[in-house]
Amino acid sequence: MASLICGSLAFDNIMTFSGRFADQIMPDQIHILNVSFLVPTLRRDFGGCAGNIAYALNLLGGKALPMAVVGHDGDGYVAHFKQLGIDTRFIKKLDDHYTAQCMITTDMDNNQITAFHPGAMMQAHQNTITKDCGAAIGIVAPDGRDAMLQHAEQLHAAGIPFVFDPGQGLPMFDGNDLRHFISLATWVTVNDYEGKMLSERTGLSFAEISTQVQGLMVTLGAEGCDLWENGERTHVPGIQAAAVVDPTGCGDAWRGGLLWGLEHGRSLRQCVELGNRMGSLKIAARGPQNYQLDFDPAAV
Repeated sequence: MASLICGSLAFDNIMTFSGRFADQIMPDQIHILNVSFLVPTLRRDFGGCAGNIAYALNLLGGKALPMAVVGHDGDGYVAHFKQLGIDTRFIKKLDDHYTAQCMITTDMDNNQITAFHPGAMMQAHQNTITKDCGAAIGIVAPDGRDAMLQHAEQLHAAGIPFVFDPGQGLPMFDGNDLRHFISLATWVTVNDYEGKMLSERTGLSFAEISTQVQGLMVTLGAEGCDLWENGERTHVPGIQAAAVVDPTGCGDAWRGGLLWGLEHGRSLRQCVELGNRMGSLKIAARGPQNYQLDFDPAAV
């Protein structure tokens, strides 16, 4: 069984400033802000929601089919996936765009200044889902607005059950859009902040949303996850991480565990438990695709 993972592929450029932003920014001069930070360390990671989810699912032994778009600088990302044994047939390359890029500068107090260039991601709607794509389940993760709308429609039309995972793309949609996504989806997953926004914009409580899908999962970081089914909530406790090193990509690792469980016909609670395990594993490693499996998913 394969999972079609619709979302972004991006490069995460992580820079470290050895001072404090607060010492460089004068509050009374914000209206003419012009600052420069020396960043002696730079790390570039493979990232993007579809990329990170595909990495996690592949690590578990699942079959990931990422559907995304890269730019003229994306050959290295495609080669990285091929080396991992991830199917790249649905990754489209556009020579007149850059691959999506995230530039993050962190100071010594772990404050961050982030810039995101969507690049080729905004053309992800050029990828089309058909019944013969070879996927038994799918996920619509953060991507270009048009792509998210069209891929949800196409998955539904193809009869492929899918997870709606709006993530940081949620603010792009109004209540009508979000209610339509829910009507098409089989499962919905959000973090607690996104869940509050989803509920506010749709006018639906978590209990009400859960009656329209097979399950609503609201992740709570280290606290675990609230699983809503048929209007009833079940709390699934989190798993303590060996170390807290880098949260980047934890939610995507969680979703990789969710998809593996769905691929293998596990109950939603078992899927959530595996997701929690993957999130705690990822947070102990730096970078969203640099961790390794240290347990047997079949035993979870």
